[in-house]
Amino acid sequence: MSGFEANFDGLVGLTHHYAGLSVDNKASIHNRDRVSNPRKAALQGLMKMKALADAGFVQGVLPPQQRPNIPALRNLGFTGSDEQVLDKAAKYSPVLLSKLSSASSMWTANAATVSPSADSADQRVHFTVANLNNKLHRSLEVETTAAALKATFADQNHFVHHQALVQHENFGDEGAANHNRLGGEYGTPGIQVFVYGRSALRGSPVPQRYPARQTLEASEAIARLHQLNPAQTVFVQQNPVAIDSGVFHNDVIAVSNRNVLFHHQYAYLDQDQVLAEIKEKMAVLGHDFVSIEVSSEQVSIEDAVDSYLFNSQLLSKADGKMMIVVPEECRQSATVWAYLQSLTAQTSSPINEVCVFDLRESMRNGGGPACLRLRVVLNDAELSTVNPATIMNPRLYDRLTQWIEQHYRDELCAGDLVDPQLLREVYTALDELTQILNLGSIYEFQR
Repeated sequence: MSGFEANFDGLVGLTHHYAGLSVDNKASIHNRDRVSNPRKAALQGLMKMKALADAGFVQGVLPPQQRPNIPALRNLGFTGSDEQVLDKAAKYSPVLLSKLSSASSMWTANAATVSPSADSADQRVHFTVANLNNKLHRSLEVETTAAALKATFADQNHFVHHQALVQHENFGDEGAANHNRLGGEYGTPGIQVFVYGRSALRGSPVPQRYPARQTLEASEAIARLHQLNPAQTVFVQQNPVAIDSGVFHNDVIAVSNRNVLFHHQYAYLDQDQVLAEIKEKMAVLGHDFVSIEVSSEQVSIEDAVDSYLFNSQLLSKADGKMMIVVPEECRQSATVWAYLQSLTAQTSSPINEVCVFDLRESMRNGGGPACLRLRVVLNDAELSTVNPATIMNPRLYDRLTQWIEQHYRDELCAGDLVDPQLLREVYTALDELTQILNLGSIYEFQR
């Protein structure tokens, strides 16, 4: 059955602020304590969704989460009305309140790992929600993410939803940000590439400066849950040098689409061996493997991280070529922009177009175009059962634009998180959003 790749982008939340919560994320740390513009951030992300939908790509929307996270604060012993809980938490620790107010769920590349029906033994699409246990503020996303995905992909004949892996560092799972799929046509069987930072139970080289968030054991567990054929899976270790350079997820150093892997010279440990294994397994399925390796002479790891060159989207166009979607930061880097112009000018290159989006408000918090989207390979029958209210079209774009402009603030800093009026604004906005997207009661404040 024919297939295609749908991208479901996360809406930036109303409490989007620059708190520098991830020490291994250079952009997040660099922009700590700046005043953010949640409205602009949400509109920039929404514009990307609309532009890609207008270009003919299947584009969906996933909601932000309830923040500040009052239920979590209550779980930590803060009592009283919601306003009193906020006030007590702020007095106890502004840092804790900031973490429990993070809008990081906009990075839906971390929402889950998704395997298409063409690869799974039961011929259904499998979702495993990421446990994200390396960071407190991200680990609290699991329950709402699961509810949102189930409300979006509800048909049990086509979709299987697995609960997150056990919340322990041995099974640290960061979702699709450490997962690639390679193959031919989307609807045919492909190779799933799981990228890990360390092995928790068997030992492996580890980075010295920053944590390796994803474990081999988590990746192996997901492959089992998704009923994948071992002949169609590859487990590769991210280069510790890259992690220590700020490559906290694989999607900061590599991106794939169909038979193409676009990656840096130092993306993986034992890279030649990794590429050879992928090529061999691709050949068994009848696919040619195309590796586009960017050397450090062409683009240094530092420039790649600063520009988010690899945190891009590779999209297949009607003419058989591919378009690469990059953030404005790539155009602002002379080295990176020169490389992209050279890449697309080559007649032999499968990538012949660069599409640039200004996502600076969310980029300053540490994520580019690829962080904002969850890739879901579907066929026509599966798409027909997806919640239609979440699929981008001109009407939904206009409705969400109006919703953002009505409810979002244009300035926010960490000190505003204690404002009870902000909490009321969040409740009102999210209650309305669940109706727009027909999600049901996915938030705990709904009664």
